[in-house]
Amino acid sequence: QVHLVESGGGSVQAGGSLSLSCSASGDTGSSYCIGWFRQAPGKEREGVAAMALGGRNTYYGDSVKGRFTISQDNAKSTLYLQMNSLKAEDTAMYYCAADPRPAGTQYCYLLPYKYVNWGQGTQVTVSS
Repeated sequence: QVHLVESGGGSVQAGGSLSLSCSASGDTGSSYCIGWFRQAPGKEREGVAAMALGGRNTYYGDSVKGRFTISQDNAKSTLYLQMNSLKAEDTAMYYCAADPRPAGTQYCYLLPYKYVNWGQGTQVTVSS
């Protein structure tokens, strides 16, 4: 299994930027998709972005395309979510999660039920 820890959340005004980090430890040599998800109070968990560990393809939810960027530092087993042009509706708890995938997989889903290892989450609050 892989253990995930998020960091970097906080409060920012609308139009601002934040960067989140997801540090992976444990079985990072296996094949995983790492996804970023968010959940606001009273709403369903939403897929934000995903990419395979060691992969290049990136996947984004429609609501964040063009504003958020997922990236990774393989040497550090860390994934990042750069969030620009933040809006009040981006306010949520943000989680990273791992989906074990067949070796060589490049395609990652943004479906929460496919992800089995979850971090504890980090809060992002955007004020308008």
